[in-house]
Amino acid sequence: MQPTATVLVYSDDANTREQVRLAAGRRPAADVPPVEYVECATLPAVLTALEEGGIDVCVLDGEAVPAGGMGVCRQIKDEIFDCPPVLLLIGRPQDAWLATWSRAEAAVPHPVDPVLLADALAGLLRRDTHAAA
Repeated sequence: MQPTATVLVYSDDANTREQVRLAAGRRPAADVPPVEYVECATLPAVLTALEEGGIDVCVLDGEAVPAGGMGVCRQIKDEIFDCPPVLLLIGRPQDAWLATWSRAEAAVPHPVDPVLLADALAGLLRRDTHAAA
């Protein structure tokens, strides 16, 4: 049986979580493992999932309410030992500097562009696979 990667998707909006799942699909690129998703709608759910372990990449909605993905990213980078790489969904190109401030490894615009999202997610999964090797 082939190993899978676990991707945490955080947004207070169920439609945004669904867009991420559908855009990336079960396998964002041929050279990365199949993906399983863990969906979180609240910050406490994100923290619980990360503390339980097994998350390979996080996709965080920068526009989530009340805890935006950029603040969540900065918090988990400070609080979670060996925090997985983070892909931020940003609402405006001008927010790219905030993604850098939050210490996210990648950022893509929202609404979700399936090609950009799948490419960015696959890049983080490849990076995580090489780091583990």
